[in-house]
Amino acid sequence: MNDVHLIDHPLVQHKLTLMRNKEASTNSFRRLLNELAMLMAYEVTRDMAMQEIEIETPLEKMKAKVIDGKKLVFVSILRAGAGILDGMLSVVPGARVGHIGLYRDPKTLTAVEYYFKMPHNMQDRDVIVVDPMLATGNSAIAAVERVKELGPKSIKLVCLLTCPEGIAALHKAHPDVPIYTAAIDRELNDHGYILPGLGDAGDRIFGTK
Repeated sequence: MNDVHLIDHPLVQHKLTLMRNKEASTNSFRRLLNELAMLMAYEVTRDMAMQEIEIETPLEKMKAKVIDGKKLVFVSILRAGAGILDGMLSVVPGARVGHIGLYRDPKTLTAVEYYFKMPHNMQDRDVIVVDPMLATGNSAIAAVERVKELGPKSIKLVCLLTCPEGIAALHKAHPDVPIYTAAIDRELNDHGYILPGLGDAGDRIFGTK
């Protein structure tokens, strides 16, 4: 699929399988998600721009490459996006963070916004939107649309799981936004859940029902 990056590293796939298991505890699920997000961060940030600075090693001066983490913004779709956010911040602690509060109407499955807070000067920044599941795509579509209003340099979407329906919906609405995911599952069920999936990511992260 165009602009869908499947992160199939063995460690990513191993941890995802452990997370899918319905017997995984809340503590285990949360820990695995944090570790998996850290691993995915390496792939998602592979093309980040770098610059050279002058430093001094114990032996001599040299020019060496660094990234400017302050130019990167992680945008977490509440509430489940927080699980991926923590892991990514462990890898890029200098990044700024934005939050979008969305919930899915159980009858229409459409996204309803209740919170929106972003860093300043978004037009100078690269944005990575994080949410564990790209299912119907409605929440991701709404989140990307709101972020685009601020005119960032680029936008990527990172999710643990997606499915053909979610990919098609996001690419129809935002064909310029690449998707990074650890798995493309079979389909959606009638309630908008990914099959075989891993259940409701937010409930499993926070131990709620």
